[in-house]
Amino acid sequence: MDTSVKNGGITRSDLPLRVINSTPEGIAKAKNRIRRSFRQIRTETVFRQALVIIGLLMVILVMGILLTLVIKSMPSIKALGLKYLWGKTWDPVQDIYGAAPFLLGTLISSFLALVISVPFSLAIAIFLGEYYPKGWLPDFLKNAVELIAAVPSVIYGFWALAVLVPIVRTFESHIGVLAPIGQGIFASSLVLAVMIIPYAASLGRSMIQLVPSQLKEAAYGLGATRWEVIRSVVLPYTKSGLFAGILLSLGRALGETMAVTMVIGNTSLMPHSIFALGNTMASVIANEFSEADKPVYVSALIELGLVLFLVTVVINLIGKKIIDRFTND
Repeated sequence: MDTSVKNGGITRSDLPLRVINSTPEGIAKAKNRIRRSFRQIRTETVFRQALVIIGLLMVILVMGILLTLVIKSMPSIKALGLKYLWGKTWDPVQDIYGAAPFLLGTLISSFLALVISVPFSLAIAIFLGEYYPKGWLPDFLKNAVELIAAVPSVIYGFWALAVLVPIVRTFESHIGVLAPIGQGIFASSLVLAVMIIPYAASLGRSMIQLVPSQLKEAAYGLGATRWEVIRSVVLPYTKSGLFAGILLSLGRALGETMAVTMVIGNTSLMPHSIFALGNTMASVIANEFSEADKPVYVSALIELGLVLFLVTVVINLIGKKIIDRFTND
């Protein structure tokens, strides 16, 4: 008698003979086991298909956003061409649109904020992940750091106007900056640095806590100090995760709008230093989109969004390559 009953990859011949040739209760248990196996197979199939559908929806969403930006930017692209990217003048009254001041202001403020925030993010991650992983103090600090990420950006803007701008103005007067105002790219970079610290710090702390204790114990057994363990074991093991947190922080800084708008000065001139007034692409779109009254003007603002989208994609691709290289090393 052929005992193979194939259905979904499970055959009766795969079951133990002592179960197949057993009592009616044993046969009933075998049938229940087969039914559970079929249900598990169906559940796995549905779950896998759901994940595929969600992944495709995200790809479609991103492509839809890109396609919308390209289509809405076509009037500006046709009217201005590539000179739009390196044009230094933005004058809607004269229908002159150049994105270079805003592109430069976005990159300078974001990367300067990243440089300022990385030492603090790394220090917080090491402190919470290595020195004090448990206890009321690290829990309090962890909650405080996460609260920084939850504060609305407009609150940061008000805080920067009331507290940070006077401090920056005093600093500029001491270092000899002509006409110290306090507002500008440097002030916006400082407030951005405060805003993006939690992203790199939280991810870095999680990665440091995932370092196998055997590796650290082996280093201590060889006579390494705490600093040597962090430098030679913890940081090399978590470098890809730490860089991913830094990249996440940079993406947050590139797209920030309200806090930057309130302290950067909102001028369309090319910034000549980090203490000069400036503007970012996100700030220009937020400030002028509701006032745009010409088709080319509206299209030029949408093209700014397209440029910001492409800059973010390029930076993320470069970061992914660096993370892959860290992982392979």
